[in-house]
Amino acid sequence: MKFSTTKEAILKPLQAVMGVVERRQTMPILSNVLVHVKGAELFITATDLEVELVARGEVTKVDSDGEVTVPGRKLLDICRALPGDAAIQLQLDGDRLVVKSGRTRFVLSTLPAGEFPVVEDVEPVHSLRLTQGDLGRLLGRTHFAMAQQDVRYYLNGLLLETNKKVVRAVATDGHRLALAEIPLGEQKAGPHQVIIPRKGVQELQRLLGSDGDLVLAIGSNHVRATIGDIRFTSKLIDGRFPDYERVIPKPQGNVLRASRELLRSALQRAAILSNEKYRGVRLELSDGVLHMQANNPDQEEARDELEVEYGGEAMEIGFNVNYLLDALAAVETEDVELGFVDPNSSCLISGVGGEGGRYVVMPMRL
Repeated sequence: MKFSTTKEAILKPLQAVMGVVERRQTMPILSNVLVHVKGAELFITATDLEVELVARGEVTKVDSDGEVTVPGRKLLDICRALPGDAAIQLQLDGDRLVVKSGRTRFVLSTLPAGEFPVVEDVEPVHSLRLTQGDLGRLLGRTHFAMAQQDVRYYLNGLLLETNKKVVRAVATDGHRLALAEIPLGEQKAGPHQVIIPRKGVQELQRLLGSDGDLVLAIGSNHVRATIGDIRFTSKLIDGRFPDYERVIPKPQGNVLRASRELLRSALQRAAILSNEKYRGVRLELSDGVLHMQANNPDQEEARDELEVEYGGEAMEIGFNVNYLLDALAAVETEDVELGFVDPNSSCLISGVGGEGGRYVVMPMRL
């Protein structure tokens, strides 16, 4: 393998895939990237066995095709350190990769390309054509509610569900739940559920832009999307997501309506003196007024009140203030609705008219 290209042509695909290269690996080859040259095209692949990214670039001159794996971060640092308009030549010399640029020369260790774990072609069960902006909003409205390192492994990811004419995303950590959906337009998709792992969701969010379409190919074990010159593939979590519809409350009359920004600001103020560990805030609902109170083990206290539209039952109920703030940040409408059943039941947060997703937050004892 021997080829020449510009610094930018190799730096851009390297930066695109480096997010899945962990610094500490149990398998040394996972610290490497697979460099593959074929014709005038350069492909750089990185994986952590859960998520695979393949980025395409172009080369200016190819003396011989080939492929090899090299330490990813070292190659990235080398490219970054070279001048902006530098030309680079990469040549495989035995079991070493020689990188030359002007009078600068680096020799990197390699591992055989045949040992690099690559994902086979994904046989799609469903294929969805979505805009990058729509998919980005869908993930952005729900990803924060995913669990982290929960023993219930199926919660450490995001449910993607197709149902007739919508695609829905759902995430929960057992204490809160986020649900959002977008219409599929003229597309039709049968009922299907897959769980994308946390790392896959994060990498997909990072890759998505505001313009352009993509095809999301959902297989039995993997999900794949091609975004510009980057191909994203993620394993799916093999598990059964809980029946989320069952935990969505149906408030009858106890619905509070308020300005989203005013409510967020008031909760942020109250949160300043909340318990740093439990982050509890007490809401006192009465006719037209919402009282907020937080205190901590140092006997400090914060109180605030907000004029709201509320004509339901008077009640006191406690929540983790961070969960409320996350949900309010995800709602995109100017006004929000908070629906309550009773002081011991979950709260339902949504934009007015149910737009922008639905968010369920369990109460806490204060």
